[in-house]
Amino acid sequence: MINLTGKFALVTGAGRGIGKGCALQLARCGADIILNDRPGSPDLAATAEEIRALGRTCHAMDADVFSRAGCEGLVEKAIKTAGRIDIFVSNPAYSRRGKFLEYSPDEFERTINGTLISGFHMSQLVARHMVAQRIRGKMVFISSVQAEMPFALCAPYGAAKAGLNHLTRTISVELAPHRINVNCIEPGWIDTPGEHVTFSDETMEEEGARLPWGRLGLPEDIGNAAAFLVSEQADYVTGVVFPVDGGFRFKDCQAESIVAPAELKP
Repeated sequence: MINLTGKFALVTGAGRGIGKGCALQLARCGADIILNDRPGSPDLAATAEEIRALGRTCHAMDADVFSRAGCEGLVEKAIKTAGRIDIFVSNPAYSRRGKFLEYSPDEFERTINGTLISGFHMSQLVARHMVAQRIRGKMVFISSVQAEMPFALCAPYGAAKAGLNHLTRTISVELAPHRINVNCIEPGWIDTPGEHVTFSDETMEEEGARLPWGRLGLPEDIGNAAAFLVSEQADYVTGVVFPVDGGFRFKDCQAESIVAPAELKP
């Protein structure tokens, strides 16, 4: 039912993982894609070919969206190449786990900059284009359940994603008069290449089985949610923070996870 034919979608951080999952699903729904990843990305060209194999146009553009200048260059090139941006999916992020008492101030700032501030730069530049061209655009930020769940060793990342949630809601209010929908997705634990760097295959399989849905999420799960939020079917949806986590937030609420007091045991 979702038809994005005739729309150009700019997806940042899309060489692999969640960004790639979003770009592929938008392409399956008919959108042409402006695909961004960092300079020197080993994944950008291959992902672009996957999208073209679906019969869609794909413009691959490397750019450093952690800087204002990089964002300006990307948006300018995207508009010049495609002519317009109808859909924007913001997926850049940077994260390094570490103890709060020992965390590097430079790493903290890089996390905030790469995860939150880059989202501000890109969305402002894209929104200015949409408003100037009277495009009833769609914008989706990729956040995380960590925005609401205080995970140890992840203070900077959680803080950045919490800020992204609030940024989403505020932007949605300001852009509503222009009929630009602005929403946010909170993925749970998603099976991406980056996660396999930190966790073993065995750990990920075991933890996935503990979730209410019985598995870890896949990039296409997030892509499906993004496709809905940028579709006409979601015309009346804006300012929403949408968890897509297979029940990750409630994994410790399952009956078998709760040990009953001894006197209540049979």
